[in-house]
Amino acid sequence: MAAAPYDAGSRTVQRGRPRDASRDDALRKAALEVMAEVGYRALTMDAVAAKARAGKATIYRRWESKLDLVIDTCAQLANQNLPSPDTGSLAGDLREFLRTFAAFLSGPIGKAAQALVGELPHEPELAAAFRETFLISQRDVLRGILDRATTRGEVRADAPRGMVVELAGAALTYRLMLTGDPLDVPFVDRVVDQVLLPLVGQPS
Repeated sequence: MAAAPYDAGSRTVQRGRPRDASRDDALRKAALEVMAEVGYRALTMDAVAAKARAGKATIYRRWESKLDLVIDTCAQLANQNLPSPDTGSLAGDLREFLRTFAAFLSGPIGKAAQALVGELPHEPELAAAFRETFLISQRDVLRGILDRATTRGEVRADAPRGMVVELAGAALTYRLMLTGDPLDVPFVDRVVDQVLLPLVGQPS
């Protein structure tokens, strides 16, 4: 049975005194760091509390379970960390976005994502949230880049735009998840120049 649509507002709780947003961010950061270190299954609220130097009750006032905490963290990451460049050219936009995304994946967030991906088949709610926040936000930025490039006449009419969006993310996550090779600027630029631009008919 398919998971119900993800609703970010249903994953957090409000108890007691008003929440401190900066404290929320510190707790999410601690959850990411713990997950990067030990994986999703071994992540506990006690470990997050210790990492954040907070009481466990502080976490439970915000999230009812580690699933809620991780889902909310995915949503916040998607909302805060992916810029939408508008350099005036498709090549420039793709390079700027994918360089930023590669740097984003190269840190604790990437390690946490690696820990999460293996759990997605076993956690339907987590899978739905990951796809509908983290993945969709990345896809939306790339679609916006392609839309602007189409308006400028840089994308041919029959270009496989959906494939461009999928390949852009797949190239980076393949290195992140499987090969362990660096997500560096030369690699990103090769993906743009040798794979993505030729697909839409734009010379490198």
